Amino acid sequence: MNEHRFFLTAIFLAVLFSIIKLYEPFLMIITIASLLAIATYNINLKLYSLFKNRYIAALFSTLLMFVLFFGPIVYTITSIGGLVNNFDPLIIEKVQTYLKSFDYTLPNSLAFLQPSLTDFIDHINIAQISSSALTYLGSLGKNSAGFLKDMLLIIIFFFFASLNGKDLIDYTKSVMPIEDKEINIVFSEVADVMSVVFYSILISAIFQGSLFALLGIYFGYDGLLLGIFYGFASLIPVVGGALMWIPLCSYEIAYGDTKSAIIIAVYSIVVISIIADTFVKPLIIKYINDKLVKTPTHVNELLIFFAIFAGLTTFGFWGMILGPAITTLFISLLKLYKILKEKRYM
Repeated sequence: MNEHRFFLTAIFLAVLFSIIKLYEPFLMIITIASLLAIATYNINLKLYSLFKNRYIAALFSTLLMFVLFFGPIVYTITSIGGLVNNFDPLIIEKVQTYLKSFDYTLPNSLAFLQPSLTDFIDHINIAQISSSALTYLGSLGKNSAGFLKDMLLIIIFFFFASLNGKDLIDYTKSVMPIEDKEINIVFSEVADVMSVVFYSILISAIFQGSLFALLGIYFGYDGLLLGIFYGFASLIPVVGGALMWIPLCSYEIAYGDTKSAIIIAVYSIVVISIIADTFVKPLIIKYINDKLVKTPTHVNELLIFFAIFAGLTTFGFWGMILGPAITTLFISLLKLYKILKEKRYM
Protein backbone atom coordinates (compact mmCIF):
# COMPACT_ATOMS: atom_id res chain seq x y z
CA MET A 1 0.00 0.00 0.00
CA ASN A 2 2.82 2.38 0.88
CA GLU A 3 4.57 1.50 -2.38
CA HIS A 4 1.44 2.37 -4.37
CA ARG A 5 1.09 5.65 -2.51
CA PHE A 6 4.75 6.48 -3.10
CA PHE A 7 4.38 5.65 -6.80
CA LEU A 8 1.24 7.77 -7.20
CA THR A 9 2.88 10.66 -5.35
CA ALA A 10 5.93 10.51 -7.62
CA ILE A 11 3.74 10.38 -10.75
CA PHE A 12 1.61 13.26 -9.46
CA LEU A 13 4.64 15.46 -8.76
CA ALA A 14 6.10 14.69 -12.19
CA VAL A 15 2.83 15.56 -13.93
CA LEU A 16 2.43 18.68 -11.77
CA PHE A 17 5.92 19.83 -12.77
CA SER A 18 5.05 19.21 -16.44
CA ILE A 19 1.79 21.15 -16.12
CA ILE A 20 3.59 24.11 -14.53
CA LYS A 21 6.19 24.12 -17.31
CA LEU A 22 3.47 23.82 -19.96
CA TYR A 23 1.39 26.73 -18.68
CA GLU A 24 4.25 28.80 -17.27
CA PRO A 25 3.73 31.72 -19.75
CA PHE A 26 0.10 31.96 -18.63
CA LEU A 27 0.43 31.40 -14.86
CA MET A 28 0.42 35.11 -14.00
CA ILE A 29 -2.56 35.75 -16.30
CA ILE A 30 -4.50 32.81 -14.86
CA THR A 31 -3.69 33.95 -11.31
CA ILE A 32 -4.87 37.53 -11.97
CA ALA A 33 -8.06 36.33 -13.65
CA SER A 34 -8.77 33.91 -10.79
CA LEU A 35 -8.21 36.58 -8.13
CA LEU A 36 -10.48 39.01 -9.97
CA ALA A 37 -13.13 36.29 -10.22
CA ILE A 38 -12.81 35.66 -6.46
CA ALA A 39 -13.08 39.39 -5.73
CA THR A 40 -16.25 39.71 -7.84
CA TYR A 41 -17.73 36.36 -6.81
CA ASN A 42 -20.63 37.96 -4.93
CA ILE A 43 -21.57 40.10 -7.95
CA ASN A 44 -21.64 36.97 -10.10
CA LEU A 45 -23.93 35.31 -7.55
CA LYS A 46 -26.30 38.30 -7.63
CA LEU A 47 -26.38 38.19 -11.43
CA TYR A 48 -27.04 34.45 -11.34
CA SER A 49 -29.97 34.94 -8.95
CA LEU A 50 -31.30 37.60 -11.35
CA PHE A 51 -30.95 35.73 -14.67
CA LYS A 52 -31.09 32.10 -13.39
CA ASN A 53 -28.44 31.26 -15.99
CA ARG A 54 -24.76 30.95 -15.10
CA TYR A 55 -23.60 31.61 -18.68
CA ILE A 56 -25.44 34.94 -18.83
CA ALA A 57 -24.27 35.82 -15.31
CA ALA A 58 -20.63 35.09 -16.23
CA LEU A 59 -20.97 37.07 -19.48
CA PHE A 60 -22.39 40.14 -17.72
CA SER A 61 -19.70 39.91 -15.02
CA THR A 62 -17.04 39.83 -17.73
CA LEU A 63 -18.56 42.78 -19.60
CA LEU A 64 -18.79 44.77 -16.37
CA MET A 65 -15.16 43.97 -15.58
CA PHE A 66 -14.06 45.06 -19.04
CA VAL A 67 -15.97 48.36 -18.98
CA LEU A 68 -14.99 49.41 -15.45
CA PHE A 69 -11.47 48.05 -15.22
CA PHE A 70 -10.03 47.50 -18.68
CA GLY A 71 -11.96 50.08 -20.71
CA PRO A 72 -10.03 53.02 -19.20
CA ILE A 73 -6.74 51.19 -19.81
CA VAL A 74 -7.56 50.76 -23.51
CA TYR A 75 -8.53 54.43 -23.80
CA THR A 76 -5.31 55.49 -22.07
CA ILE A 77 -3.09 53.38 -24.31
CA THR A 78 -4.75 54.68 -27.47
CA SER A 79 -4.36 58.28 -26.25
CA ILE A 80 -0.70 58.09 -25.22
CA GLY A 81 0.62 58.26 -28.80
CA GLY A 82 -1.14 61.54 -29.51
CA LEU A 83 -0.06 62.94 -26.16
CA VAL A 84 3.62 62.26 -26.88
CA ASN A 85 3.49 63.45 -30.50
CA ASN A 86 1.75 66.74 -29.62
CA PHE A 87 4.03 67.59 -26.70
CA ASP A 88 5.51 71.09 -26.99
CA PRO A 89 9.23 71.14 -26.01
CA LEU A 90 9.00 74.89 -25.29
CA ILE A 91 7.03 74.05 -22.15
CA ILE A 92 10.18 72.57 -20.62
CA GLU A 93 12.15 75.77 -21.17
CA LYS A 94 9.34 77.94 -19.78
CA VAL A 95 9.01 75.86 -16.60
CA GLN A 96 12.78 75.82 -16.13
CA THR A 97 12.98 79.59 -16.56
CA TYR A 98 10.14 80.19 -14.10
CA LEU A 99 11.69 77.96 -11.44
CA LYS A 100 15.07 79.72 -11.74
CA SER A 101 13.57 83.22 -11.56
CA PHE A 102 11.10 82.62 -8.73
CA ASP A 103 11.88 84.15 -5.32
CA TYR A 104 12.31 81.27 -2.84
CA THR A 105 13.38 83.42 0.13
CA LEU A 106 12.19 81.79 3.34
CA PRO A 107 11.11 83.67 6.50
CA ASN A 108 13.72 84.28 9.21
CA SER A 109 12.44 81.41 11.33
CA LEU A 110 13.24 79.00 8.49
CA ALA A 111 16.37 80.73 7.21
CA PHE A 112 18.53 77.73 8.13
CA LEU A 113 16.79 75.79 5.34
CA GLN A 114 17.54 78.39 2.67
CA PRO A 115 20.89 76.91 1.45
CA SER A 116 19.38 73.46 1.07
CA LEU A 117 16.33 74.81 -0.76
CA THR A 118 18.45 76.91 -3.12
CA ASP A 119 20.72 73.97 -3.87
CA PHE A 120 17.71 71.75 -4.54
CA ILE A 121 16.15 74.26 -6.97
CA ASP A 122 19.47 74.78 -8.77
CA HIS A 123 19.84 71.07 -9.37
CA ILE A 124 16.31 70.49 -10.67
CA ASN A 125 16.58 69.43 -14.30
CA ILE A 126 13.11 69.77 -15.80
CA ALA A 127 14.39 68.77 -19.23
CA GLN A 128 15.74 65.49 -17.92
CA ILE A 129 12.58 64.77 -15.91
CA SER A 130 10.36 65.53 -18.90
CA SER A 131 12.54 63.47 -21.21
CA SER A 132 12.33 60.51 -18.84
CA ALA A 133 8.56 60.90 -18.56
CA LEU A 134 8.13 61.05 -22.33
CA THR A 135 10.41 58.05 -22.79
CA TYR A 136 8.35 56.12 -20.28
CA LEU A 137 5.11 57.10 -22.01
CA GLY A 138 6.61 56.13 -25.34
CA SER A 139 7.63 52.73 -24.00
CA LEU A 140 4.08 52.23 -22.75
CA GLY A 141 2.85 52.85 -26.26
CA LYS A 142 5.35 50.41 -27.77
CA ASN A 143 4.52 47.71 -25.23
CA SER A 144 0.78 48.27 -25.48
CA ALA A 145 0.35 45.37 -27.92
CA GLY A 146 1.67 42.88 -25.37
CA PHE A 147 -0.36 44.46 -22.59
CA LEU A 148 -3.56 44.33 -24.67
CA LYS A 149 -2.87 40.67 -25.46
CA ASP A 150 -2.48 39.88 -21.75
CA MET A 151 -5.60 41.88 -20.98
CA LEU A 152 -7.60 39.92 -23.58
CA LEU A 153 -6.40 36.63 -22.11
CA ILE A 154 -7.28 37.82 -18.59
CA ILE A 155 -10.80 38.65 -19.79
CA ILE A 156 -11.16 35.19 -21.36
CA PHE A 157 -9.84 33.36 -18.28
CA PHE A 158 -11.98 35.60 -16.06
CA PHE A 159 -15.10 34.51 -17.97
CA PHE A 160 -14.33 30.82 -17.49
CA ALA A 161 -13.33 31.35 -13.86
CA SER A 162 -16.65 33.11 -13.22
CA LEU A 163 -18.52 30.42 -15.16
CA ASN A 164 -16.92 27.37 -13.51
CA GLY A 165 -15.68 28.90 -10.24
CA LYS A 166 -18.13 27.04 -7.99
CA ASP A 167 -17.34 23.69 -9.63
CA LEU A 168 -13.60 24.28 -9.20
CA ILE A 169 -14.06 25.22 -5.54
CA ASP A 170 -16.20 22.13 -4.87
CA TYR A 171 -13.65 19.88 -6.59
CA THR A 172 -10.80 21.45 -4.61
CA LYS A 173 -12.69 20.78 -1.40
CA SER A 174 -13.21 17.14 -2.38
CA VAL A 175 -9.49 16.44 -2.88
CA MET A 176 -8.13 18.42 0.06
CA PRO A 177 -7.19 16.36 3.14
CA ILE A 178 -9.00 18.74 5.52
CA GLU A 179 -12.67 19.39 6.25
CA ASP A 180 -14.81 21.64 4.07
CA LYS A 181 -15.45 23.97 7.01
CA GLU A 182 -11.73 24.59 7.40
CA ILE A 183 -11.25 25.22 3.68
CA ASN A 184 -14.14 27.69 3.82
CA ILE A 185 -12.24 29.66 6.47
CA VAL A 186 -9.37 30.30 4.05
CA PHE A 187 -11.56 30.90 1.01
CA SER A 188 -14.01 33.20 2.81
CA GLU A 189 -11.20 35.24 4.37
CA VAL A 190 -9.39 35.69 1.04
CA ALA A 191 -12.60 36.33 -0.92
CA ASP A 192 -13.97 38.90 1.55
CA VAL A 193 -10.71 40.84 1.89
CA MET A 194 -10.09 40.70 -1.87
CA SER A 195 -13.61 42.00 -2.49
CA VAL A 196 -13.18 44.90 -0.06
CA VAL A 197 -9.74 45.77 -1.45
CA PHE A 198 -10.82 45.46 -5.09
CA TYR A 199 -14.06 47.41 -4.74
CA SER A 200 -12.51 50.11 -2.56
CA ILE A 201 -9.59 50.55 -5.00
CA LEU A 202 -11.90 50.64 -8.01
CA ILE A 203 -14.57 52.94 -6.54
CA SER A 204 -12.01 55.28 -4.94
CA ALA A 205 -10.05 55.52 -8.19
CA ILE A 206 -13.24 56.26 -10.15
CA PHE A 207 -14.42 58.79 -7.56
CA GLN A 208 -11.12 60.68 -7.29
CA GLY A 209 -10.53 60.42 -11.03
CA SER A 210 -13.97 61.89 -11.70
CA LEU A 211 -13.25 64.84 -9.41
CA PHE A 212 -9.99 65.54 -11.24
CA ALA A 213 -11.70 65.02 -14.61
CA LEU A 214 -14.19 67.79 -13.76
CA LEU A 215 -11.25 70.06 -12.98
CA GLY A 216 -9.60 69.16 -16.28
CA ILE A 217 -12.79 69.85 -18.26
CA TYR A 218 -13.17 73.23 -16.53
CA PHE A 219 -9.68 74.25 -17.68
CA GLY A 220 -10.19 72.93 -21.21
CA TYR A 221 -8.21 69.66 -21.04
CA ASP A 222 -9.22 66.14 -21.99
CA GLY A 223 -11.09 65.47 -18.76
CA LEU A 224 -11.58 61.75 -19.37
CA LEU A 225 -7.87 61.12 -19.98
CA LEU A 226 -6.82 63.23 -16.98
CA GLY A 227 -9.38 61.45 -14.80
CA ILE A 228 -8.09 58.03 -15.85
CA PHE A 229 -4.48 59.09 -15.25
CA TYR A 230 -5.39 60.48 -11.83
CA GLY A 231 -7.36 57.34 -10.95
CA PHE A 232 -4.34 55.14 -11.66
CA ALA A 233 -1.97 57.59 -9.95
CA SER A 234 -4.14 57.53 -6.82
CA LEU A 235 -3.36 53.81 -6.49
CA ILE A 236 0.33 54.55 -5.92
CA PRO A 237 1.01 54.89 -2.18
CA VAL A 238 2.50 58.10 -0.71
CA VAL A 239 2.78 60.22 -3.89
CA GLY A 240 -0.57 59.31 -5.43
CA GLY A 241 -2.38 62.08 -7.28
CA ALA A 242 0.55 64.48 -6.91
CA LEU A 243 1.98 62.76 -9.98
CA MET A 244 -0.84 64.41 -11.93
CA TRP A 245 -1.62 67.78 -10.40
CA ILE A 246 2.02 68.93 -9.98
CA PRO A 247 2.85 68.55 -13.72
CA LEU A 248 -0.48 70.20 -14.59
CA CYS A 249 0.33 73.14 -12.32
CA SER A 250 3.79 73.37 -13.91
CA TYR A 251 2.17 73.47 -17.33
CA GLU A 252 -0.10 76.34 -16.30
CA ILE A 253 2.82 78.22 -14.73
CA ALA A 254 4.86 77.77 -17.91
CA TYR A 255 2.22 79.74 -19.78
CA GLY A 256 2.04 82.42 -17.10
CA ASP A 257 -1.29 81.38 -15.59
CA THR A 258 -0.27 81.24 -11.94
CA LYS A 259 -3.85 81.74 -10.77
CA SER A 260 -5.03 78.55 -12.51
CA ALA A 261 -2.04 76.64 -11.10
CA ILE A 262 -2.97 77.72 -7.56
CA ILE A 263 -6.62 76.70 -8.10
CA ILE A 264 -5.55 73.28 -9.41
CA ALA A 265 -3.17 72.73 -6.48
CA VAL A 266 -5.67 73.84 -3.81
CA TYR A 267 -8.50 71.81 -5.37
CA SER A 268 -6.33 68.70 -5.67
CA ILE A 269 -5.01 68.92 -2.09
CA VAL A 270 -8.14 70.05 -0.25
CA VAL A 271 -11.03 68.51 -2.21
CA ILE A 272 -9.45 65.29 -3.50
CA SER A 273 -6.57 64.42 -1.16
CA ILE A 274 -8.05 65.62 2.14
CA ILE A 275 -11.85 65.50 1.83
CA ALA A 276 -12.26 62.63 -0.65
CA ASP A 277 -9.37 60.43 0.49
CA THR A 278 -9.55 61.08 4.25
CA PHE A 279 -13.29 61.38 4.86
CA VAL A 280 -15.15 59.89 1.90
CA LYS A 281 -12.95 56.81 1.28
CA PRO A 282 -13.65 55.26 4.75
CA LEU A 283 -17.38 55.69 4.06
CA ILE A 284 -16.92 53.87 0.74
CA ILE A 285 -15.14 50.97 2.47
CA LYS A 286 -17.89 50.84 5.13
CA TYR A 287 -20.59 50.75 2.45
CA ILE A 288 -18.76 47.96 0.62
CA ASN A 289 -18.45 45.99 3.85
CA ASP A 290 -22.15 46.41 4.63
CA LYS A 291 -23.70 46.02 1.17
CA LEU A 292 -21.38 44.27 -1.28
CA VAL A 293 -19.52 41.73 0.86
CA LYS A 294 -21.35 38.64 2.07
CA THR A 295 -19.49 38.51 5.39
CA PRO A 296 -18.27 41.93 6.61
CA THR A 297 -14.55 41.91 7.34
CA HIS A 298 -12.23 44.22 9.20
CA VAL A 299 -9.45 45.40 6.91
CA ASN A 300 -6.28 46.73 8.47
CA GLU A 301 -5.68 49.70 6.17
CA LEU A 302 -2.00 49.96 7.12
CA LEU A 303 -1.47 46.29 6.23
CA ILE A 304 -3.32 46.69 2.93
CA PHE A 305 -1.28 49.83 2.22
CA PHE A 306 2.00 47.93 2.59
CA ALA A 307 0.58 44.94 0.69
CA ILE A 308 -0.32 47.14 -2.30
CA PHE A 309 2.98 49.01 -2.10
CA ALA A 310 4.97 45.76 -1.97
CA GLY A 311 2.87 44.29 -4.76
CA LEU A 312 3.40 47.27 -7.06
CA THR A 313 7.13 47.20 -6.32
CA THR A 314 7.50 43.47 -6.96
CA PHE A 315 4.95 42.69 -9.68
CA GLY A 316 4.29 46.06 -11.29
CA PHE A 317 0.74 47.11 -12.23
CA TRP A 318 -0.90 43.82 -11.24
CA GLY A 319 0.75 43.99 -7.83
CA MET A 320 -2.23 45.93 -6.49
CA ILE A 321 -4.19 42.66 -6.88
CA LEU A 322 -1.44 40.17 -6.04
CA GLY A 323 -0.06 42.00 -2.99
CA PRO A 324 -3.25 41.95 -0.87
CA ALA A 325 -4.12 38.43 -2.12
CA ILE A 326 -0.79 36.89 -1.07
CA THR A 327 -0.83 38.74 2.27
CA THR A 328 -4.41 37.70 3.03
CA LEU A 329 -3.74 34.08 2.03
CA PHE A 330 -0.75 33.96 4.37
CA ILE A 331 -2.77 35.35 7.31
CA SER A 332 -5.65 32.97 6.56
CA LEU A 333 -3.30 29.96 6.53
CA LEU A 334 -1.93 31.04 9.91
CA LYS A 335 -5.48 31.15 11.27
CA LEU A 336 -6.18 27.73 9.77
CA TYR A 337 -3.01 26.33 11.32
CA LYS A 338 -4.09 27.66 14.72
CA ILE A 339 -7.52 26.01 14.38
CA LEU A 340 -6.01 22.68 13.35
CA LYS A 341 -3.49 22.86 16.20
CA GLU A 342 -6.26 23.52 18.76
CA LYS A 343 -8.26 20.57 17.41
CA ARG A 344 -5.26 18.27 17.68
CA TYR A 345 -4.70 19.05 21.37
CA MET A 346 -8.38 19.05 22.39
